[in-house]
Amino acid sequence: MKHLIIIPVSESSRTLAEQIQSAYPHAEIIPYSTFDEACFHAADGIIFIGAMGICVRAIAPYAQDKHTDPAVVCIDSVGRYAISVLSGHIGGANELTQELAHLIGAEPVVTTQSDRMNIWSLDTLGQRFGWQFKVVAPAAKAEQAGNTALAAFVNKRPTALLLDCKDRGTDYMERTLPAHVTVHYSFESIRQEDYALLLVVGPRRYDTSLPTVYYIPQALHIGMGCRKGLEGDTQEMARQIQACLEARHLHPEAVADISTIELKKEEPILNRLAMEMTQKPLGSFSAEALKEVDVPNPSAKVAEVTESPSVSEAAAIYAAQGGILLVEKQKGALGDSFNFTFAAAWDRALCRQGHIEIVGAGPGDPDLISVRGRHFLEQADLILYAGSLVPRELTYCAKAGAVVRSSADMNLEEQFALMKSFYDRGCLVVRLHTGDPCIYGAIQEQMNYFDQYGMRYHITPGISSFLAAAAALRSQFTIPERVQTIILTRGEGRTPMPEKEQLHKLAQSQSTMCIFLSAAVVEKVQEELLQAYPPETPVAACYKLTWKDERIYRGQLKDLSRIVRDNGLTLTTLLVVGDAIDNRQGLSRLYADEFKHLFRK
Repeated sequence: MKHLIIIPVSESSRTLAEQIQSAYPHAEIIPYSTFDEACFHAADGIIFIGAMGICVRAIAPYAQDKHTDPAVVCIDSVGRYAISVLSGHIGGANELTQELAHLIGAEPVVTTQSDRMNIWSLDTLGQRFGWQFKVVAPAAKAEQAGNTALAAFVNKRPTALLLDCKDRGTDYMERTLPAHVTVHYSFESIRQEDYALLLVVGPRRYDTSLPTVYYIPQALHIGMGCRKGLEGDTQEMARQIQACLEARHLHPEAVADISTIELKKEEPILNRLAMEMTQKPLGSFSAEALKEVDVPNPSAKVAEVTESPSVSEAAAIYAAQGGILLVEKQKGALGDSFNFTFAAAWDRALCRQGHIEIVGAGPGDPDLISVRGRHFLEQADLILYAGSLVPRELTYCAKAGAVVRSSADMNLEEQFALMKSFYDRGCLVVRLHTGDPCIYGAIQEQMNYFDQYGMRYHITPGISSFLAAAAALRSQFTIPERVQTIILTRGEGRTPMPEKEQLHKLAQSQSTMCIFLSAAVVEKVQEELLQAYPPETPVAACYKLTWKDERIYRGQLKDLSRIVRDNGLTLTTLLVVGDAIDNRQGLSRLYADEFKHLFRK
């Protein structure tokens, strides 16, 4: 919060007030005797430390509206309870209450019904994800529509949730779905007579008899062209664009930005329009970029003037990262003739379509996958995991009906064909790789296929086994003034190493070296390392790190090959070499006297 006031009602509360202020450097501590109406209206948040009765009497004369009143939290004088008093949802008092409770070790007290019932707060949910909030309730006055919808939801009336798009907000809603809410992915699948309320996330508006809450993401990109030197009323231009969107059941609030071709980027009217409609500057793209965009209405005349056969449609699609064109080129008029064009495209990243998430599984322990990775596994329609390297236990969180397959017996073409069959049906595919997929993860070939077919994908990083090795060895792999570099590499086997990356050359740095996929060539690895490291250099052979059958063998470099062979270690072994292993010497400069001020509150 920008302006936070802390009011210790008595001098004994001053210490607690100062503790809170240390976490909110811009907060102001004021005496209770100076609190007045001006303080109330100037603050974004007010924290009273004292009796609840004093807090209520102090703010009662000034409280007016939950949309404008500041957040007010009351903490008892010994810091046992933090209580949300005023503007819980809209003003942020509930969130501030939780923060303060964590800060001072208090028990949070929030009495708002949706919070107590552990369900979404409809009126503030959109703020978390950058969505506009709009409520429509048939037969209800505009000012009553919100209350009608909210009452139906908190009373757990049957609610339909239509997810027209996909982003982190819709992922959250699917993950935290209340029992009385049913998810739908098309409007046609909703039997309206079965529900008392409809929630919609997306840029589209629907004709429905149900009270409807719309969450509107900024999903639409407007592309524009205009006659050179066009002058006129930008409000009229905006009106025509908005009317066109509304006629196609699209929310004008969903417009994210406006863009054009570079040739038109200095047109004053387009620059003013962009700022007025979106509060963002006009975007522009080169003719070379736009002429590569496939559009439904190319124009030879436009190409003659701009070197691109399309401006408005191409700019909209390009800004939308190749998304769906929802509004083909429209002609607008300022005055007696058509003199500008516009089109609208749906951002590809927000379209509810097939998606592939490449997830790093971590080193093996199911608890070491990231929270985001676990969420994707829980939502996936297909989980394709590297069966020889990833424990199947990681897939046990799959939802009912999900397909879970090991890729151990499949070649690359078979893996891709399976993933594409799900992708083309609009499903979520998780490709689960061991460790972090970007380190010896063999994902480059898969991404090449995805790129060729224009498929949407993303990478969720994972904990690499070299980090698990450091933890298991209880070693810091960078030691002040001794070792400041970690090398991740592999020995040369069937896959040749680049000349400049051969082990004996890398070893000259005396860095901490983590050697992957090299147990089968350990004799050659040892031979090369001994060209630079002393024979007594500490080593560790780490087998199946964090798995149930994890084994770790320590020794010296001169014995490395014997350690690996005598213990029958295989491909799932990471070799670690360097003086950082078990080293307890060296003091970080962060603990030196000249840096102590960084840790003082």
